Amino acid sequence: MIREKIENKELLILDRSAAFSSKSRGRAAEEKKDDIRTCYMVDRDRIIHSKSFRRLKHKTQVYIRTFGDHYRTRLTHTLEVSQIARTIGKGIGLNEDLIEAIALGHDIGHVAFAHNGEDVLNSLLPGGFRHNVNSVRVLTRLEKQGRGLNLSEEVLDGILHHSGFSKEGQRAFTLEGQVVRYSDKIAYVNHDIDDSIRAGLLKEADLPENSFEKLGSSHSERINTLVTSCIHSTLDSLAKGEFKVTLDHEIEESLSRLRSFLFKNVYNGDVLKEERDKAKFVLEQVFNYFYKHPEKMPDIYRAIVEEEGRYQGVADYISGMSDDYCLSLFSSIYVPKIVIY
Repeated sequence: MIREKIENKELLILDRSAAFSSKSRGRAAEEKKDDIRTCYMVDRDRIIHSKSFRRLKHKTQVYIRTFGDHYRTRLTHTLEVSQIARTIGKGIGLNEDLIEAIALGHDIGHVAFAHNGEDVLNSLLPGGFRHNVNSVRVLTRLEKQGRGLNLSEEVLDGILHHSGFSKEGQRAFTLEGQVVRYSDKIAYVNHDIDDSIRAGLLKEADLPENSFEKLGSSHSERINTLVTSCIHSTLDSLAKGEFKVTLDHEIEESLSRLRSFLFKNVYNGDVLKEERDKAKFVLEQVFNYFYKHPEKMPDIYRAIVEEEGRYQGVADYISGMSDDYCLSLFSSIYVPKIVIY
């Protein structure tokens, strides 16, 4: 059987710390194994073919309703994370299929209008809102008309723990999941700088001086430095018996400074405040409308209202919307139509 050949090949060539598909913790609902694909290959394919993955192409990364075709969307961000993570994983000797599945699914729970949407739902919902938790919910509860994709535990754990940059934060129980967590930061810090320069909001010279010295003076140099550091530092860590993905201390500090710089000057900066406020206003109004009129939502979300309450049902509906769909709904609900007498 082809799957067994692939599983045996993993046992021969991957690092002993890797997550072997033949030793997966399994799925919530047991199912017959595929003849050709390993469990992580199946998970990757299910995510790629899901509706929530396709909607990422119309969800904002940072720049809302951009004019050009070269700004990142949530989908292109996801693809860049996957590419960086697979390179790091191959260098360490980890399971690339698991890495790819986690990377492709990690942001599926993001709201329209980037983190502005997440902020809105976090403020409106009694229990708050976190996109990583919602990504797991989308994949386990909402996809396939409520049946979910029945993904492997390793994939769901990696998605759940991909967010955050604190060293004290809980790590994924696989190195593959930890690789995606670092790759997410490497990707968005660098491509958001690239997009900000393209938008005329930043110049290379504006970046913290230390970043040039430690990481490099260009987009590609910085990514290469970070990827290389992650591979070698993790290999050193594994050789010492430490089960964790890591960066060289000075390199990680430089990445952290760049990230903080972006939060201050781009994500929360004054230049984009007006557009952020518009996006938040639109989402708040759409949320409030469906909270008052849950009967207007599709069947699956009305069923969730009955089972789990109005807040959860409306949040599930809102969080799945693309930017364009949310704007279209806002217009149809609140903007007066032309009436010809």
